[in-house]
Amino acid sequence: MCLAIPAKIVELFPEEQNRALIEVAGVRRHIDTGLLADDPPKTGDWVLIHVGFAMSKISEEQALDQIQTLTMLGEQDAAVQEVQGYGLGET
Repeated sequence: MCLAIPAKIVELFPEEQNRALIEVAGVRRHIDTGLLADDPPKTGDWVLIHVGFAMSKISEEQALDQIQTLTMLGEQDAAVQEVQGYGLGET
């Protein structure tokens, strides 16, 4: 079970407040960034996501470490399935 998944912000949508396009292992989805209003993410930032919401910003080093851990635990496919199931739009 994945509690939070590292994802890279690919694009922000100024016309749609608190909406961003992220990428996780080649899968792209829209997420809500409203929980990061005090420190909004920028394109290229890494965030931890859970059920379609960015929960916190993290460094690229932390993100890559967590991705490696997910892979070592055999949870990479589960993380991708979770992202695919958000239902917040696909590109």
